Amino acid sequence: MTLLNPGDQFPSLTIALPGGDELDLPDTLAGHYGVVLVYRGSWCPYCNAQLRAFQRDLDKLAQLDVRVVALSVDDEATTRATIDKHHLTFPVGYGADAGAVSKMIGSFVNPEPEYLQSTGFVLDPEGKVIVSVYSSGAIGRLVPEDVAGLIRYVRDH
Repeated sequence: MTLLNPGDQFPSLTIALPGGDELDLPDTLAGHYGVVLVYRGSWCPYCNAQLRAFQRDLDKLAQLDVRVVALSVDDEATTRATIDKHHLTFPVGYGADAGAVSKMIGSFVNPEPEYLQSTGFVLDPEGKVIVSVYSSGAIGRLVPEDVAGLIRYVRDH
C-alpha cells in the first residue's frame, strides 16, 4: 500500500463506467482541478451523503474549474442505481479491484466483505495530489466546502 502525499503524481487508474465506457485518471481531469472520491458502497449512509453533497455543490465547484469523479467496488447495476437515486451527473465508476486500487493509491481495505474505505484526493491541473484524505472506517472524508476553500487558497497563493 502506497499513501499518496501532497506533490505526488496521481497514478494511472482506469475505471469502468456504467454503460461500457472507461475513464482514465488522472488524464480525464488534466488541465482542471480534480476530486477523486473512493466510496465504500451504495449501502453506506455516509458515502451517500458525500455523493449527494458533491452533486449539490457541483456548479459551485465547476466555477472553480473543479471536476469530480467517484468509484467503488459496487457492481454495475448497483452503481447505476446509486447514480439514478442521487441524480449524479459526475462520472461514477464501478467494479474497482480493492486490492489493486489499495496498492496504487493507499486506500484501506475492509477484508470481509471486501470493499475500499472512504478515500479522497484533490488534484491540481497537472494531476498532482494537493491533499489526500484516508479513512479507516465509516467517517472522515472530503466535503465540497473544504475542497472549494482549498482550491480558492491554492489559486490565490
